[in-house]
Amino acid sequence: MTLKNTINFFESLKVETVKKSEIKIYNQFIDILKKLENREFNTNEIQSIETELDSLNLTSNPENRIKYFKKTLSDFKKYLKNTFSLTPKGYYTSLYGGLGLIFGLLFGVTVLTNLERSLGISLGLIGGMVIGAIIGSSKDTQAKIAGKIL
Repeated sequence: MTLKNTINFFESLKVETVKKSEIKIYNQFIDILKKLENREFNTNEIQSIETELDSLNLTSNPENRIKYFKKTLSDFKKYLKNTFSLTPKGYYTSLYGGLGLIFGLLFGVTVLTNLERSLGISLGLIGGMVIGAIIGSSKDTQAKIAGKIL
């Protein structure tokens, strides 16, 4: 399935539904596909993307469309990340923000236990999230400069 055909397919699905969550998934697919269409790829890379779109079996008629297309969107993003190192905007910020929360919680529980327990945990969570978001934001900026953001 070509990029243009896939965009048209999701546009037609978008017209058929009234569920906001379903429309949101279709819009995400359309946005990614349009950005891929505007990028410079050689013919082998385009064929690889189109083969991946075919393997996702988008034209099947699943019972739960939202769940199915959410999973295929996730799979397609993983494919783009693994094959072309392309990431969505804010990918590293959310990833490192989450990791910061985990390490902040550990830091709050282990190191800041001298303070009141809930205060130490809160400070650890906030500090970890802020530090993680800062690191993630800088990684997102590096990816944008390298042209690896969708």
